[in-house]
Amino acid sequence: MSNPHQPNVLLEVASLSMRLSTKFVQPYSHPKSPQKFTQSQLLTILILKAYLKTTYRGIIDILGASDQLRERMELTRLPHYSTLKYFADRSHVLEITDAMLAEIIKEFAADADEASMDSTGLETSSASAHFRVRSGKTRKKYVKLSVCVVAGSMLPAGLVVGWGPGNDKCEAPELLEKVRHVTQPKRLFADAGYDAEWIHMYCREGWGVQSWIPPAVHRADGSVGGEYRQQMTKQRLKKNGYGRRWLVESFMSGLKRTMGSALAARSESSLIIEAGLKVLAYALRR
Repeated sequence: MSNPHQPNVLLEVASLSMRLSTKFVQPYSHPKSPQKFTQSQLLTILILKAYLKTTYRGIIDILGASDQLRERMELTRLPHYSTLKYFADRSHVLEITDAMLAEIIKEFAADADEASMDSTGLETSSASAHFRVRSGKTRKKYVKLSVCVVAGSMLPAGLVVGWGPGNDKCEAPELLEKVRHVTQPKRLFADAGYDAEWIHMYCREGWGVQSWIPPAVHRADGSVGGEYRQQMTKQRLKKNGYGRRWLVESFMSGLKRTMGSALAARSESSLIIEAGLKVLAYALRR
């Protein structure tokens, strides 16, 4: 039996989305627009759609059955599902997502000392990885999420969405730049996929953050080049808390368990947007 005094997660996600989004979007896209729904309302519906892992039609049906959700979002009528699709396609949803993630960090996790970054893949098909292996099909392309998570709150401070497979270092410059403008941790952890001298230089010399990344050894004699890469010994990594890198893996695991690891969209642009909204919805839930 549910606790009547326990906050409803859906209502809390909707309320927080409405409150934060009003800081980054105008009420209406154009002064001469029909002005039936605010951009905050439409964006919040998209976030709820991602959270509930449903379709455009599905989220409209859910809103139609929930007086509380409509009241929380101040919806006096329901948009047609095509209105949501049009809004998602034409608006700068990913830019708004970045701004809202930054606001969440500033409000709830501004003083984090540690951060950890990693990437994961989201499937563009409902077929499971086990089915593809049994059928002999290979995973040729998937949506790749690169995320940097701050310690303590386990909230994402930065997000980059692209296509995989690919080297993690390709997304690192954009991801680091986003995080740098949001928070100032003392230490940043990453796995060997981010091993590069330039990443250490960016963090330590340009950002003032201690980067701790195990080196990938490519030389036959086992030696490692680079001033900072040479310092990444097992002993120093352990001493400086490298075990805390698990927090980003925990975030990724929770994201997939809660939000699902498959995307429902079909077009490439819609897949990218849906992936970003999944991360935002999960952050709002936390």
